[in-house]
Amino acid sequence: MKPVIANGPLNQIDDWDDFVATRYRQGKSEEEFRNYKADANPKVTEFYRQNHAYQTYDFVIQKKAEYCALQRGKKSIWEMADYLNTLVDDSDPDTDLTQIEHLLQTSEAIRKDGHSRWFILAGFLHDLGKVLCLYGEPQWAVVGDTFPVGCAYSDEIVFPEFFAANPDSKNPTYQSKFGVYEPNCGLDKIDLSFGHDEYIYAVTRKYVPEEAQYMLRYHSFYPAHKHGAYRHLMNQHDEQMFDWVQKFNAYDLYSKGRERPNIKAILPYYQDLVAEFFPTQIDW
Repeated sequence: MKPVIANGPLNQIDDWDDFVATRYRQGKSEEEFRNYKADANPKVTEFYRQNHAYQTYDFVIQKKAEYCALQRGKKSIWEMADYLNTLVDDSDPDTDLTQIEHLLQTSEAIRKDGHSRWFILAGFLHDLGKVLCLYGEPQWAVVGDTFPVGCAYSDEIVFPEFFAANPDSKNPTYQSKFGVYEPNCGLDKIDLSFGHDEYIYAVTRKYVPEEAQYMLRYHSFYPAHKHGAYRHLMNQHDEQMFDWVQKFNAYDLYSKGRERPNIKAILPYYQDLVAEFFPTQIDW
């Protein structure tokens, strides 16, 4: 069967992850850190052009209603992981890792550092929401740095100039500091650009601790947890929980490229881990 490849400018959906890891690589100077275009290839640039033009407030509300109601049937975590494995690009010469192996690279790095079992589980789960590509969603609605919609865009968002093509940029309310929100109302009341973070959070939120919920929901919210943007919308609890998001992101960014996981050897551990937190089937 021909591999399923996400539609859009990226050769494969993980090109976005590679770009983010390069942008935030350890030891970067502040000058390099802010020089996004030096890190981006034309396909990544075009991806962000589309992402910033099409992620409107109305689009986000529509997609949250469509997917976060979890009406696509019941499946197990493992069934969805196998489904995600069909998101493969056999034209990429640099990696032949499956999507499950990518997830296990993150979770195994967390496991080796002796973190709690729920923390390890978050590493395994965090990209499962990319099945949105297999539902037919375009790349710009699946990956990319997330950001609040319905209020002013921060200059800390990568390629902020591309928001000029977004219809919301012409709405005075949406371009005010607080927009449709109240000061320090808390992130749970904020609508972020839609993607795999929000979807996997919605799917798993009933089963994992709150710390893991924050990791899953906000691991792509780089303007906030890397640059300190949008503190005027966050409350004190968000600030405390973002310590966990920052701990998680070190593994999300830097585990890719480590040794290939021996799935046969470690699979029993992860089968027990998933069974500890999840019933046989859950809503998707």
